[in-house]
Amino acid sequence: MNHYAGIDVSLKESHVCVVDASGKIIREGKVASEPEDLIGWFGALGLAVTRIGLEAGPLSQWLYAALRDAGLAIELLETRHVRNALKIMPVKTDRKDAQGIAELMRLGWFRPVHCKSMEAQETRAILTARKLVQKMLHEVEMSLRGVLRGFGLKVGKTTPVTFEARIRELVAGHPSLEVIAQSLLAARAVLRREFNGFERRLRAMARSDRRARLLMSVPAVGTIVSLTYASAIDDPTRFKSSKIVGAHFGLTPKKYQSGETDRSGRISKIGDASVRAALYESAHIMLTKPIKGCTALKAWAMRIAKRAGMNKAKVALARKLAVIMHRMLADGTTFTPA
Repeated sequence: MNHYAGIDVSLKESHVCVVDASGKIIREGKVASEPEDLIGWFGALGLAVTRIGLEAGPLSQWLYAALRDAGLAIELLETRHVRNALKIMPVKTDRKDAQGIAELMRLGWFRPVHCKSMEAQETRAILTARKLVQKMLHEVEMSLRGVLRGFGLKVGKTTPVTFEARIRELVAGHPSLEVIAQSLLAARAVLRREFNGFERRLRAMARSDRRARLLMSVPAVGTIVSLTYASAIDDPTRFKSSKIVGAHFGLTPKKYQSGETDRSGRISKIGDASVRAALYESAHIMLTKPIKGCTALKAWAMRIAKRAGMNKAKVALARKLAVIMHRMLADGTTFTPA
């Protein structure tokens, strides 16, 4: 008889449930959220488990890789699908969630997701850290401007190089403001140094990454966009067609049809938000700046802009860029303007 298992992962402990082909619970338990403990638990079970379900989450990729390497039939499940499927349960507990995931595995009503390679995860971690430092740097500068504005001191337009000198000029002769400015400028100097370090590291990564160099042949696609997209795609062969990449990143309209009702909504915005934002930025630059080598794409998007508006044209161009860039990765070809 086939057996199916579900794992509901928490930070310290995970709930595990095993059911048979009829849905009867065979074994339940709480196991430490460590690969060795979970592997040992299934090893001591004494049953061959046909499929093990693991919902995607912060610890899931780490646990999934270890359980897969141990020879267990593990499946990584899409979070939205699991959440919607388990909404029917009147009582929600970790134990019930594990049982619900096991039932999804038994019925085959699940959608597996791709577990990214370690290289892709490392690239994504660096991009996330860079974005965090950039956000903190911006907040420090805006806070300084806000504090000084309360005293009638207007910073005005500056550059990253002249910002500090302008702040010191304004607070001169104000002892309390000098103390505040000194502390915030010191924090800004550290953040700026670390941000520049991330920038140099990412540029070096893009130069040494064949896929990033390939994607940067597309007009308006630079270091950040290419690395963000390449790390999100990871393995181009996991997509059957390049056309579905736009939907994968939430760049296609939602659809609702029931009886006489049939309407299309705004884009779904599912999937990786950072990829969606990066593609939109490239589309925005392509449509608003004099970029060479993209005449055909720009003309296509401008025709959409005339009938639907510039914002929708940018989204449509972002989707088309996602499709083109996937085909480039799949075929190993550079961008051609035609």
